[in-house]
Amino acid sequence: MEIKLIDIPKAHDVRGNLAVIEGNSIPFEIKRVYYLYDVPSGAYRGGHAHKKQQSLVLALSGSFEVIVDDGVKRERIMLNKPNVGLYIPTNIWREIENFSSGAVCLVIASTEYEEAEYIRDYDEFLSSKR
Repeated sequence: MEIKLIDIPKAHDVRGNLAVIEGNSIPFEIKRVYYLYDVPSGAYRGGHAHKKQQSLVLALSGSFEVIVDDGVKRERIMLNKPNVGLYIPTNIWREIENFSSGAVCLVIASTEYEEAEYIRDYDEFLSSKR
């Protein structure tokens, strides 16, 4: 799997931390930013793959788990640090679950929203990998 954790550069002083994402700190040009919050206990998000979009997923507050699946291997990754993002390349199935109370999930995307580039059916995803 080509997914990886990316450390976000941060500056620390007595006033707190400042994390910065710019230039080549992530492996794609930013086209869209969105975030999930107030996700009810027991709910999950995601359940899709992208044909074009690369993503960086960060837990700005709280924690949650990201399940990534390349059609052969499934992996569960806990995100709970605002300066560590999970890079997800194209054609990787993702699900997000086990949101803690107050969790905020930030997603930085390489594309603008385009419904046609989503794969929302897992069997279709598996077929596309063959």
